[in-house]
Amino acid sequence: MQIELNEIQNMIYMIRGQKVMLDSDLAKLYAVETKSLNRQVRRNLNRFPEDFMFQLTSDEYENLRCQNGTSSLDYGGRRYQPLVFTENGVAMLSSVLRSDTAISINIAIMRVFTKLRSFHALESRVEKSEGKVSVFESEVTQIFKVVLQRLDNLEEVVINEKNRKQIGLK
Repeated sequence: MQIELNEIQNMIYMIRGQKVMLDSDLAKLYAVETKSLNRQVRRNLNRFPEDFMFQLTSDEYENLRCQNGTSSLDYGGRRYQPLVFTENGVAMLSSVLRSDTAISINIAIMRVFTKLRSFHALESRVEKSEGKVSVFESEVTQIFKVVLQRLDNLEEVVINEKNRKQIGLK
């Protein structure tokens, strides 16, 4: 299964000051129905504290729907507010959904979260150095070069678990 990291990155939203993913987007990635994913989560609620997963309020959901241009609720669609998962919640999903697809998707999602975290760290470092003397310009340029090289390498990653050599006994 091949997944574009940009596709996953577009499924990450900032809600309540946290980067989260919607249950429906995760279900699509894992190739399961949203209700099946939510059923598995509800059966294992003790694995999902509030900092791993929470349910959107109706206002948050309405705001999100308006941003994405989602259809009206009057003509079908969801009956309940969606669950959203933080980075830790997405990682925990791999223990609840035990398919090979879930494992591959989780690896790709974790890579995207790591990529976003490195951007944020770089951004804050640049902000700190902007007010100082231009001595830091070469340092910032060097940081950008390293990050861009790593991101280029990350973009080339193709998830293909079938060609991997098996380790251990089957």
